[in-house]
Amino acid sequence: MSTEQKKGHVVAFAFPFGSHPTPLLHLVQRLAAAAPGVNFSYFNTAESNQKVLPTADLKSYDNIKAYDVEDGAPKGYVFSGNPLERIELFVKSTPDNFRRRLEEVVGETGLKASCLLTDAFLWFSVDMAAELGIPWVAFWTAGPAPISLHMYTDVIHSRLGQNGAAQNQDQTLDFLPGLSAIHASDLPHELLHLDQPFSRLLYDMSLALPRATAVVLNSFAGIDPDVETDLKSKLKKILNVGPSPPPPGIDQDGCLSWLSSHAAASIAYISFGTMLTPPPPELLALAEALEEKQIPYLWSFRDDSKRQLLQRFFEKTESVGKVVEWAPQTRILAHPSVGVFVTHCGWNSVVESIMGGVPMICRPFFGDQMINRRRVQDVWWIGVGVEGGVFTKSGMMTALDVVMSGGEGKKMRENIGRLRECASRAVAENGSSTENFESLVDIVTSSSHQE
Repeated sequence: MSTEQKKGHVVAFAFPFGSHPTPLLHLVQRLAAAAPGVNFSYFNTAESNQKVLPTADLKSYDNIKAYDVEDGAPKGYVFSGNPLERIELFVKSTPDNFRRRLEEVVGETGLKASCLLTDAFLWFSVDMAAELGIPWVAFWTAGPAPISLHMYTDVIHSRLGQNGAAQNQDQTLDFLPGLSAIHASDLPHELLHLDQPFSRLLYDMSLALPRATAVVLNSFAGIDPDVETDLKSKLKKILNVGPSPPPPGIDQDGCLSWLSSHAAASIAYISFGTMLTPPPPELLALAEALEEKQIPYLWSFRDDSKRQLLQRFFEKTESVGKVVEWAPQTRILAHPSVGVFVTHCGWNSVVESIMGGVPMICRPFFGDQMINRRRVQDVWWIGVGVEGGVFTKSGMMTALDVVMSGGEGKKMRENIGRLRECASRAVAENGSSTENFESLVDIVTSSSHQE
């Protein structure tokens, strides 16, 4: 079917940082396969597109096109190294960068947008969609608990007071439905302090989401039932469509065959996502604990600036360990040899660990990761946080003992097995996530008929 013959033009806006762009692109790919008669345009910054697109295999889709938008950095700008700097420059450039690029694409193709499908962070999309007379579908890349906390920002501020979280670290949020296990110390900085551009963006998002035609989550019904019930009372439509299977990655370093040469539940898989690596003292403590416990490990390690720090450890343990720059994580976590996942507790990693049936040792750093760690440890009982919140040799050895051996680890595997069954039911033929995805396809395709 040629571009001219296709009906509808779904426009996807990505938030170009961290793990955000990839799940949105995967969702676009799922929708494009389900609705071949609709055009899809994926808007992201050039730098982020260069990272995301090479692994996406868009050539298989004749109804997806990717476009670059400006990132807000002046030409020749020298960054200071503060990770928030890039985000703040980008935020200041929105929504004009997306608006300009969309107008150019519409002018080039003659295809008016029929639906805006955007990262939920890009809250301005609700006004843009209203101007165009089309639906706004917001995609939330994290779990139900964090989005609920953002919806309660004003209540949290009124209860905890200014800087209240700093003074009452152990206070729990028992005044919020389904969130009594969350401590004030788990809350991300940007939720508590609204004086920065990124913090304001998230606050404005919480005000805009009730206006969305639908809010889509890469989650599944039953993982946080009380939170989900409360969210349904605040938003027009909640669509859990996960766990969304990512396109299969290439196992270029032979991770799976290496795993197959090991006993069941014997390997520690270690990965901290794409954004950061723990500081040097923590990396050394983690390495020392693995060496002392003589635990075989598979480590996805991509920070060249810190590789020298661990080079001696990698060489000493090369008979029991494997280090790669990139790993097919979903397939690794589904492998029977993996006994524990040492993780930053990003949402995608948590869901993939649940689907693989692997308990976690969590060392969160920022954003929703502390909230996810609290759910993993104190609500679902499918893992532990590291003692004191940072890696120490003794704390890591204790965590490995708890998860890899004894009754607690066995109980975690039973709990994670129940959650995995819940997720599997959701994505089955008549499951809730399957039906929700069909509803999402309906929203996207029915909007195309309004042209």
